[in-house]
Amino acid sequence: MRVLIRPDWAGDSTMKRTRHTPEQIIRKLKTADQLLAQGQTVADACRVLEVSQPTYHRWRQLYGGMKAEEAKRLSQLEKENARLKRLLAEAELDKAMLMSGDSKNWSGGDTKTGPPCGASQA
Repeated sequence: MRVLIRPDWAGDSTMKRTRHTPEQIIRKLKTADQLLAQGQTVADACRVLEVSQPTYHRWRQLYGGMKAEEAKRLSQLEKENARLKRLLAEAELDKAMLMSGDSKNWSGGDTKTGPPCGASQA
């Protein structure tokens, strides 16, 4: 029977992967500020908050001095920005397809091929 031992670099298995809302992030950052003011280290505060240190520092950079409403608005704007970028990419793709010169499938009334579909000749 083999016993498997986790390597030291495998990380702490107690931390779970979860998504936090902007309000939760702001709340955890305020809690971290209180813990740091009491003299705890960043590592200790992260352990209490159940987040990794890189996550804490990323949150601090993104949501540093924000209020919960501002963070929520930022999140909404980021989602809207991503949606608009997708729409723009689709429109540019459509434009590229139209400009590619695929005249076999397009009935635009070219003089060499005759009138557009459905048009009567005079």
